[in-house]
This record gives sequence, structure tokens and C-alpha cells, in this order.
Amino acid sequence: MKTFVLDTNVLIHDPRSIFKFQENEVVIPMIVLEELDALKTRQDGTGQDARVVMRNLDALCAKGKIFEGVEINESKGNLRIELNFHDCKDLSSAFAPDKPDNKIISVAVGLMNSGKAKGPVVMVSKDINVRVKAESLGIKAEDYESDKVNVNELFKGFDIVSVTKDVIEKFYRDGRIKLPDKQFYPNQCILLKVESSGQSALCKYYKQYDELIPLYHIGAKPWGLNARNLEQRFALELLLSDEIKLVSLVGKAGTGKTLLALAAGLQKVVDERIYSKLLVARPIVPMGKDIGFLPGGKLDKLENWMQPITDNLDFLSAAGGKDNYKYFIEQGLIEVEALTYIRGRSLPNIYFIIDEAQNLTPHEVKTIVTRAGEGSKIILTGDPYQIDNHYLDESSNGLSTISEKFKQEIIAGHITLTKGERSNLATRAAELL
Repeated sequence: MKTFVLDTNVLIHDPRSIFKFQENEVVIPMIVLEELDALKTRQDGTGQDARVVMRNLDALCAKGKIFEGVEINESKGNLRIELNFHDCKDLSSAFAPDKPDNKIISVAVGLMNSGKAKGPVVMVSKDINVRVKAESLGIKAEDYESDKVNVNELFKGFDIVSVTKDVIEKFYRDGRIKLPDKQFYPNQCILLKVESSGQSALCKYYKQYDELIPLYHIGAKPWGLNARNLEQRFALELLLSDEIKLVSLVGKAGTGKTLLALAAGLQKVVDERIYSKLLVARPIVPMGKDIGFLPGGKLDKLENWMQPITDNLDFLSAAGGKDNYKYFIEQGLIEVEALTYIRGRSLPNIYFIIDEAQNLTPHEVKTIVTRAGEGSKIILTGDPYQIDNHYLDESSNGLSTISEKFKQEIIAGHITLTKGERSNLATRAAELL
């Protein structure tokens, strides 16, 4: 058995984290409750998560005296609120006693020195600075990793398979083919290729029949947008297929993630009228130093944050010879929104694009995706290596998590885009910097 001391940011990152330490003891310092109390009044995602944590703790209080310890799961795990050791007396004078982080570390040190801990003490925090401080005091420190995925092994969504000429000919003749010696994921896109002759065929795996079938949208040009490479052709196939309800697009800057998603969304909403509205949202996370409050009402404030989206909409309107996108906003067919205002809404029959999804926690992504009503389709785009949320990394963000966890689902598809198409300069910058 071990004793895990949780930092506030772990509870905000995953409000159900207290239930994921199996048979071990979970300790929440009293200062963490104070921080949660200060956060619970916020109207954003952090405030909502703080309220969820408090409700979970309140439910545990019904099991017994939470300050003495209550059982939290079938594995006989235990949780308690720690009232002692917040005074930082066991820390060196280099640790300011009035800082909440230091008080949390002080609890871990106090438990270790007093012998009251059940087994080795482990400090769990999403803040690398807290972990470094704890390690300097002889406390084992860990990141919260229950929802991490190996981004280097992230499902790419497509594959290139070498086959014989007979296989290609059978595929074109029958319109489908089985490859019993190969294992594929639902909606995985495949390039069948004959190495000797260069013959090829584009297809995707249809799990219901355990067969490879042709792409439905192989020559599609939504709003005049041409796919410039194989990955983009596969991405458009997933974006334009109505039976696929969740699509994740991962790629570095300039690979066309957002542009492809917007073009497909405009095609489905404005031209085909399959969905009632194109809703585009992104988290409000500044890159670099925040410039402070912006003037005006909600729409005025959003105009600055959503400029990357409107730039792409301008480009598509011009490239496709279509009406200015602002006309469709006025008609209610396009809505640009901040994710702050999405929580609590129900979104039926919507083509919903979540841009910069790498800045969301797995819990936030879950909250947003569960907003999807009947007939809706959700697209998540982002680059796991460009994260502005300092409590997330390429392995623990919501985009990487949902891409990996949904790869077995027949209603989901994923493509990792690697080839930059914005410009040679943008491509080289993404590679070198």
C-alpha cells in the first residue's frame, strides 16, 4: 500500500481521479479543499470541475468520517482529508510558508516524517515545479498518468499495404476485398499498392463486413478545396462520411487540419443541408503573455480569438466562388463560439468542429463530446506538440486521448497529417523549430 497526496490540479484535471488509486490511500490536504472552494464559483470549465470534485467528496462523507478515512472503491482504497502538517515546519527556510504549493508539499513531508502514512508517500501533481520541490525533499513525486497515451505510438488512421496485382484487380472488379492476414481498425484508410508496377487503390476498412471498400468521396472538392496529398484525401473521406460521427485530425502546423474540417462542414451544412448548423469552437488559451481584457461585448471579444477560423472561412469563400461566409452567419448556418459557452448545451444535428483540442483535458473533451445530440458530428483538430496549457503535455491532452480510445469504434475515424501544405517556409519552420 502507498499513500498518495494529491495536488489541486490533479483533481481539476480529472474530477474522478480520487477513485483511480486502487487499494492505496488517497490524502487530500485541507489547503486543497480551500483552493477548490475558491475555484467553484468560476463559470468556466475549471469551476465546473471543482464543483464535481466537491460533490464526489460530499457523497463520500455519507460513508463515514472523511477526516478519519472512508473506503472509496471495491479495491479497499481509502481517502481522507488531512488537517495537519500545513505549517511548513519540516521544510527548509527556502520554502515560503504562505504559498499553497508549499503547504501541500509540507503535508506530504509531515506524513512521511510522522510515520502516520500507510506505506511510502507519493506526491501526485500536474505541476512539474511541485514535483521537483517534492523530490528535493526526498518525497517521491509523480505526474497523474492514468489517462496518458504514448503519443509516439498514436494510431495514424491509415496504412500502406503491399499487395499483388491480382488483389488490385479483384478489388476493382468486385468493389470490395478481404485481407484475412491483416488486422485493421474501423474506418482505417488503406492504400493498396503493387510495388513492382505502381498500381494502387484507395480504400477503407468496413468492420461490419470485415472488408476493404472503396472511398465514397474520392474526388470530392468541398467548397473548391482540393486534397493535396494522400493524408488529406483520407481526411476528407472521414469528414464527408455521415455515418462517422466522431473524427479526430492530428497534425503539425500547416497540414490543413482546420481548413479541411471547415470545407467539409460548409459542404455538409450550406450545400447539402445534411446538418442544421456549422458550429466552430476553440478553447480560449492565449499563446505567450495574455494581453488582458478585450473591449466590447461577447462577439467583439470572440472576434480576436476566432481570427484563425475566420481567416480560413475567408479563404474558402474566395477559393470556392461562394458567397461571403458572413452571410451564412447572419442566416444562422454558421456559428463561431468559445468553448466556455458550450458546457450545458445540447447540440442536435450539428456539424461541430473543435479547433486546438490539444489544449483540453480528457475530462473537458468528454464533457464537450457528450453535448452531441441526435444526428450531430464532432470533429476535433489540433497538434499535440503545440500545447499552451501548462498542465498538459503531448500524452495527457484530450485530443491524443480520444484519438486513441475511439480507434476501435465503428462511429469514429482518425487521421494523422504529417505533410505541410501551407507553404515551404511554414513546413520548414514546423520541422526545424
